[in-house]
Amino acid sequence: MDDFSWLRLLSVIVVLMLPSLSNGTKSSDVEECPIEIQPDSMVLEYQSGGHSAVCMPTTSESNVKEIYWEVHGDKFNNRSWSPDTHENWDPSPVCHGEFLGIGSCNKTLPYILYKPPDDVSITISNMSTKEGSKIELMCSIRNVAPADRLNVTWTWQRGNETVDPDSLGVSNEAKCPPSNKTSAVDVTCTMNITLNRTHNGIQARCEAELNLGPKGPQPPPTMSSNSFNLSVQYGPKINKTKLQKLFLVIRGYKGELVCEADGNPAPDIKWNYTSKTAFLESDETLIVNEEGLYVCTATNNISSDTHRVEVVLGEDYLPLLAGFVALTVVIISIIFIFIYSIYYKNTKMRRYSLKNPKLSSHNGNVAHNSWDIQLPVTKLS
Repeated sequence: MDDFSWLRLLSVIVVLMLPSLSNGTKSSDVEECPIEIQPDSMVLEYQSGGHSAVCMPTTSESNVKEIYWEVHGDKFNNRSWSPDTHENWDPSPVCHGEFLGIGSCNKTLPYILYKPPDDVSITISNMSTKEGSKIELMCSIRNVAPADRLNVTWTWQRGNETVDPDSLGVSNEAKCPPSNKTSAVDVTCTMNITLNRTHNGIQARCEAELNLGPKGPQPPPTMSSNSFNLSVQYGPKINKTKLQKLFLVIRGYKGELVCEADGNPAPDIKWNYTSKTAFLESDETLIVNEEGLYVCTATNNISSDTHRVEVVLGEDYLPLLAGFVALTVVIISIIFIFIYSIYYKNTKMRRYSLKNPKLSSHNGNVAHNSWDIQLPVTKLS
């Protein structure tokens, strides 16, 4: 290979290596701005006082040419800055410094001015409360800041017990509109519900929490609404577990047919029957002692529900059963006495004979009667 070919090969190798050499070269790290802000962040409550931030150099004062604050684009020739918590919702405070050998640099102070809400309340958009109606619960949070730090949740209770939202077909999370305003605003969060009878008597409550991060107040500022009672109107439904379709009454006795129905408003209960002996003990309870068909109807202004009961008569076998038991006891007693008498006669009684009697003085072989006549006896066995 001649010299010219070697030169061409060397030039190609150099061209191929240039990108790798360029990638392997490390640029010098950018020097950090020698400024320290104390505190390093501010989370302040609306209209609170006594707060200030100080901007200090972390290098020698001999290297400092100038340090100042910039707030809302205005320059403050002071290393200390005190915010106005009555109106500085978003001051965007920045500390600037100019140093020998470095030039100009700056650091921003994270700043939040917050205000707990004046009031939290619940209203409803649709006044129809019939089962199947769609309503919108609105949680109104008045005069709160900042809105983007707001966390709104719903809680559901029945009496003093918290109810699982899944059992009601609802959620704990409220739907709130996005907001980028830092000043105090009114916020309305919503919850859409299709009403059913399980919602009746439920107490809804919404809670607004300002989540201001780890530098904010702990626990976070929280405000809850008063309870909002849901009242749902729904048609009656008869409790068929207490009122079977077939009902047995013992002949000569009385039976109770109890018709209970759940509904809102409370339903009216009516019995229809042809028996002349049946009578109402109450609106719900019918006393019967005859066979026949008895119809219960529950009605309110929403709808009605009907349930039919067939009453059949059965014989009373209790006296016969009691007589059979008594007879059995008597028979068993007689058998027991008979067996016992045989056993007693064979094991306890002994037989004696008057064979070869001899008169003698009293001894163990002489039997005595009540007239003191001595009868000698001989023991057989």
